[in-house]
Amino acid sequence: MADNEVVWEIQDNYQKQTFRNRCQICTDQGKHVLTIPIKHVGGTSGRQKYKEVRIDNSYRWQQQHWRTLQTAYRTSAFFEFYEDELEPLFSKKFEFLLDFNFATIAFISEAIGISISDTKTETYHKDFNLGVDTRFLVNAKKELLFENEQYFQVFEDRNDFISNTSIIDLLFNEGTSTLNYLKAQKLSFLNA
Repeated sequence: MADNEVVWEIQDNYQKQTFRNRCQICTDQGKHVLTIPIKHVGGTSGRQKYKEVRIDNSYRWQQQHWRTLQTAYRTSAFFEFYEDELEPLFSKKFEFLLDFNFATIAFISEAIGISISDTKTETYHKDFNLGVDTRFLVNAKKELLFENEQYFQVFEDRNDFISNTSIIDLLFNEGTSTLNYLKAQKLSFLNA
């Protein structure tokens, strides 16, 4: 994203079990999934577009996620450095999943020092011809063969290195070196 113009797909049909409402972090027990509960339309309503997906705020997911992040990363090198800017994501109520995701993207881009486009699709096209099509990356069920370089993780002494986690893990452990780390990774799986 740092090296390419990004166009965010928001017109496609929402699919369950994607990284649009979940991420993986490292805890003392190993890899842990944080999932944002959503309101499913189901029934006669059929499918819903990603931009229309509402968060189910009847469950106190924000409080649970924030406590989990604090427990997992409080002792990391950079948690306190980013804590005050990250905390509003878990105290402000968001009605739509898309709004939460864009607020998260804004936090991450500012934290690592890059500018990310907020251009969104206006219609859905099965064949994407505006650049590198990375829409497949939201699929959480299919693990990518992505061999990222190891970096220090808080619970590495208990779990060894856990790859393919959220950028939050990288940010809390590498801090201001996050962007340099990302630029050094091989992205051959994108065919870019």
